[in-house]
Amino acid sequence: MRKIEAIIKPFKLDEVKDALSAINIQGMTMSEVKGFGRQKGHTELYRGSEYVVDFIPKIKIELVVADSMVEQVIKTIEKTAWTGKIGDGKIFISNVEDTMRIRTGERGDIAL
Repeated sequence: MRKIEAIIKPFKLDEVKDALSAINIQGMTMSEVKGFGRQKGHTELYRGSEYVVDFIPKIKIELVVADSMVEQVIKTIEKTAWTGKIGDGKIFISNVEDTMRIRTGERGDIAL
């Protein structure tokens, strides 16, 4: 099993969620986060004063999938989150040793 964490632009959330549902991904966690990468934030004007916004609002999607689904999930997120502009985001993939469904006690892939 693998844990996939994707940091995407907020306006892409519904499109990514719908695309993942279309490939039978049944569960995910979403968080509103702030961060920066190469964008390094931006400058805004408020009441005539300029100030720097260091952290840019993003969405973090987390899901755990069977090894057989990893490439399909990554390609789906990449395709639907892409805008071609700086700040499209990142995808992180890490190993998951085990999963347990609390309600039934099921473990492993079947618990997903």
